[in-house]
This record gives sequence, structure tokens and C-alpha cells, in this order.
Amino acid sequence: MANYFSIFLVVLTLACGLIWLADSLLWAPKRKERIALAKANANGNIDDDTLATVAPLPAIVDTAQQIFPVIAIVLVLRSFLYEPFQIPSGSMMPTLLVGDFILVNKYTYGLRDPVARHKFLQLGEPQRGDIIVFKYPDDPTIDYIKRVVGLPGDKIVYRNKQIFIKPACHQQDESKCPALEPIEMSFEARGEFYQGMVPLERYSEQLGEVKHDILKNPAMFRSVEPYYQQAGTQADEWIVPEGHYFAMGDNRDNSRDSRFWGFVPEENLVGKAVAIWISFEFDREPSSWVPGWIPSGVRFSRVGGLI
Repeated sequence: MANYFSIFLVVLTLACGLIWLADSLLWAPKRKERIALAKANANGNIDDDTLATVAPLPAIVDTAQQIFPVIAIVLVLRSFLYEPFQIPSGSMMPTLLVGDFILVNKYTYGLRDPVARHKFLQLGEPQRGDIIVFKYPDDPTIDYIKRVVGLPGDKIVYRNKQIFIKPACHQQDESKCPALEPIEMSFEARGEFYQGMVPLERYSEQLGEVKHDILKNPAMFRSVEPYYQQAGTQADEWIVPEGHYFAMGDNRDNSRDSRFWGFVPEENLVGKAVAIWISFEFDREPSSWVPGWIPSGVRFSRVGGLI
């Protein structure tokens, strides 16, 4: 839907701009001629209301002139600077909650045209620990949000609910390369969040320069069978190809991510999540007469928080 809206915004901006341009070049000079003639015939004694009837501004031109500056600014902001996104699921809990509305920096990883999404300016690359928004590889019409775990060339292992990483190494002597190391976790709390009736365990984790919290469901022991199978590796191991990234949700037992569908191509990147600009609660009882899409409250403590 986000890509369809981008296309609609581009088409609308172009249409309004072309109407304004056509009026400036073709119709406005003729209106000026009619107004000048009317003033000459009336010896200058003619009011503005009468002039408006002599050379009226077409409604479509008036509308285009009114909205073009607004939608042009929106197009530039949304396409190249920042775009708002809503968090629709709990896969990034506890970092992001359902009802959070976030700002995504569109230029962190380079500038792309808003329709074909072709990158025309390289500005940076994702770093381990970044929260990224990207086009879901199996259906690019859907936007996903996950955390970068693996960079191009990394070996990623997810075993016993713990991440192991062997960073990419281009040394000819393998002994000089970093070894496969676990990402250390520190237990923080239990029972702040639930999955069904099961209290989840919260741990802190360090990915690159980013320290963040994750959730684990102690009652869930997932088989590796549904995992994405990469040729030449074990079922719970992956080697990130060049130009791709391995992304996971912070809610480790309730996230469909790279473990299940593979890698995020660089061309699918939308931007980096940087801030929460508003956060709504949706915790009404199912029996409530109020529609479920209407917020039940605002989580003011989360507003303005950096991700």
C-alpha cells in the first residue's frame, strides 16, 4: 500500500504542476488580455468582481495552484527525508509496541526515486543492530520492520534461542579471522509481557553498538524444520550473501523473519527507524461498542522516544 500511495502522490504532483504550467503559458496571458481590454473599454472604472467574470480562473487551475505547493512538499519529505509508519504487530516488542507510530529516515541508506525505487545516491549502509523498514522479499507490496542481525558475509547461527555470529572476513589466512561467538544476553525481568497466558522473559542484548531488549517465550521450543534452508549450511545456520542482510524481530518467539524466509536484499531497504512520534493503546474489550480501530488512550511516555 505504501508504494501505491507513493505512485499516487507522484502522479498527483505532476498533474497539478502541469496544469499550473499550462495555465501560466497558455491561458493566463489570454485572461490578462481580456482584463486589459475590459479596463480600456471602461476607462479603468471597473471593479474586481466584474473583472473576475470577464476572465474567470478555471476551478481546476485554481485547485491545482492551491494544492501543488503542499503536495510537492509532502512528496519531497516522504520520498527523501522521513516517512511515518505504524507498528501493526508485536514482533518487535519490547522495543516497539502495537500502536506505535514511528518515523523512518529515508536517506540514511541512500536516496531512491519514489516510484521505481532506483538508488541514485549512496549515503550509508545498515549497521548491526539497526531497526530497518524494508519491502518483504516474498511480497514487496508489504512493509516489514525488523532489526539487522547479520551483514553481508556474516555467518549467523540461531541455536537454543541464542544468536551466534562470525563476522565477514576477507583474510586469506582463516586463522586471522574472528571466530563464531555468541551474542551475550543478560536476564532483566519476567512477566511484563505475555504471549497467551505465558509470561515472557526479557533479556538485554548487545548487537554491534546497539544495546536493546528482547523477549523469549520459555514455553515455546520451535523446531528448525520451518526455517529457511540455505544450501551448504545446517538448518539453523545461514551465511549472508553479498548485498543482503539477515533481520530478526526482538520478540524472538513471535516474529516471522529471516529465519523463515531468508535474506533482505539491499534494494528492498526503505529506511532506518529513528523515533516514535505518537503511541496509541488499543486495549478495549471485544464486547465494547466502540470500533477497535479507535485508540483507547495515548502512551505519552513513549512519544518522542528514540529507537
